Amino acid sequence: MTMDFLSELGIIVHVDHPNIAKMIGYGVEGGMHLVLQLSPHGSLASILYGPKEKLDWRTRFKIAVGTAKGLSYLHEGCQRRIIHKDIKAANILLTEDFDAQISDFGLAKWLPDQWTHHTVSKVEGTFGYLPPEFFMYGIVNEKTDVYAYGVLLLELITGRQAIDSSQHSLIMWAKPLIKENKIKELVDPSLGDGYELDQLNVALAISSICIHQSAVNRPDMSQACSFIFLL
Repeated sequence: MTMDFLSELGIIVHVDHPNIAKMIGYGVEGGMHLVLQLSPHGSLASILYGPKEKLDWRTRFKIAVGTAKGLSYLHEGCQRRIIHKDIKAANILLTEDFDAQISDFGLAKWLPDQWTHHTVSKVEGTFGYLPPEFFMYGIVNEKTDVYAYGVLLLELITGRQAIDSSQHSLIMWAKPLIKENKIKELVDPSLGDGYELDQLNVALAISSICIHQSAVNRPDMSQACSFIFLL
């Protein structure tokens, strides 16, 4: 077994939360693989960007809330702090009832209590979801996941990918529109007017602070959760 596989296995067997994908076994024959509970709807990416049915606003908001809860658990609810490092639409699996389940702990890291961050020397993760401090200093901590969550929220709101096929950044496109409060231009056209304006405004506000250039100004995931639960 490779160290990466053992590391992922070591993390996923220690987590237990409704919004974290559940492992039911693993295999090493013909390659190393984890066996997870079936996710009937596949990943968020497969529905949001696939040819299948479009997600309504209520379902999108439910996915946003579930992902926030799962991340808050990883950061603060486990015996040891876990940084996922690769939060993205493809790694959010969906149950029969469209409950979000965070999956793929291949890049995840334990973060000892006394450490403020990890430092990495090579790029790990997915372009479009990585914060500025990662590229400048190789810094990885909870705020790395918070930034990625902000991007994920924007994807749910806009229906656009973090980086599209033309290599255009969702954040670069969205930030001026958020600043000018051009909500109609931000919202996924497939939603029409089918959304709760209060929920949308809160989701946009949370996304905006989660993708702040400065990690210090981003909220903790528990704070992001509390903002959502004010509704």
